[in-house]
Amino acid sequence: MDDLKSLGKKTAYDFSYTPEVLEVFENKHQGNDYWVKFNCPEFTSLCPITGQPDFATIYISYIPDIKMVESKSLKLYLFSFRNHGGFHEDCVNVIMKDLIKVMDPRYIEVWGKFTPRGGISIDPYCNYGRPATRFVSMAEFRLTNHDLSPEKIDNR
Repeated sequence: MDDLKSLGKKTAYDFSYTPEVLEVFENKHQGNDYWVKFNCPEFTSLCPITGQPDFATIYISYIPDIKMVESKSLKLYLFSFRNHGGFHEDCVNVIMKDLIKVMDPRYIEVWGKFTPRGGISIDPYCNYGRPATRFVSMAEFRLTNHDLSPEKIDNR
């Protein structure tokens, strides 16, 4: 844990997209398949066309292999989208790809539930299963069956 730079120190916020802040540590239970889920209800990005802020809850669920993402670095990373111009769909895919790059998880999914603007909310979902493993079929199944029972939306 001595390699972690952000944890336990005064927080310096970067106001531009900064994937370099993501830090990982060793998974102490590599022999187990298990879920890690982050619920990030204060995600903010900017519309790349209008510059208006977009707000979302981002759900990140993954099955780790050797590396796991450190939560404070993830918070700083997600905060770095605050002034980043990106469509909702782009943001969730970028988040997933950046996490794959630093962790190489067995499986990961990212779901953004954005608050409406103009009367429409957008909830992009993406996932990934490591090639040549059983997690490819899991990713296909979860994508194919995603959101078959959507929640009742009455607060956004």
